[in-house]
Amino acid sequence: MPYSVDRVSRDLEPATMTVSTRGILAYAAGISVSNAQNFDDDREDGIRAVPFYCVTPEWLVVQANRLSPNNGLSPDEVRRAVHAKQDSIFHRPIRPGDQLRVEARLVEAREVRTGTLQILELATTDANTGEPVATTWSTGMYRGTPLEGEPLGLDAVPALPVNPSAEFPKTCTETQVYIPREMPHVYSECADIWNPVHTERVEALAAGLPDIILHGTATWALAGKEIVNTYADGDGNALQRLTGRFVGMVIPGSTITIRHAPDPDEPTAIRYEVLTEDGNLAMDQGVALIDP
Repeated sequence: MPYSVDRVSRDLEPATMTVSTRGILAYAAGISVSNAQNFDDDREDGIRAVPFYCVTPEWLVVQANRLSPNNGLSPDEVRRAVHAKQDSIFHRPIRPGDQLRVEARLVEAREVRTGTLQILELATTDANTGEPVATTWSTGMYRGTPLEGEPLGLDAVPALPVNPSAEFPKTCTETQVYIPREMPHVYSECADIWNPVHTERVEALAAGLPDIILHGTATWALAGKEIVNTYADGDGNALQRLTGRFVGMVIPGSTITIRHAPDPDEPTAIRYEVLTEDGNLAMDQGVALIDP
């Protein structure tokens, strides 16, 4: 069934969640973060979540949108949906006890070579005060699904101080990270983000994938972790924004390479990309903004 462009500008059903110490610790463990500010819940100032934890409350809305009978898509089309880009702005740290509310609207839909691309704007706020916590533009791809209607975009995504598609810096730092075969299972449970194509090989093959694949948000978080450790002494609170495009699959049981370098014209912007074990791009157009 086609994806109707009439869905653009539509508000989606919001979701709420209470942040627990257990959830913060689990997410940190899922991407192998164990520093005190994120992992020692006995510290005097308490703990805060790693910035990437914003994807956990966001998933409540993303998943509900995919599965909603109102989206007009067949179960097979939903199964073939993939995450194409994650672009998050972090307004303040998430802490245990926070009551979060996630509101969302569809801000773009257009047809591309492989199907229909949609952008979902997700606004996470403090449910009690309305204080902004995180804002994300999540791009998804419905593979093999045509678009019904003319492409429509609301110009909702704010510009970056650098061009993410510009040539990647010739001088950069490279870090290799081994992805254990079981990491998608661990991340699924620790992030509370479950999609069977990441953990059940039968489902992955049925969706046209060669094997189970690592979550895009896990690859994004691993790259962000490396950048925070390198350019902010491990202080996730310094990370203002993290964006990157998913262009290749990370098969667990392989080693990825995270390449990163400050932008030559904007030193608070860190450019990054992620390579698969065979040297192909898994992520490109990566930009992290660090508070100077």
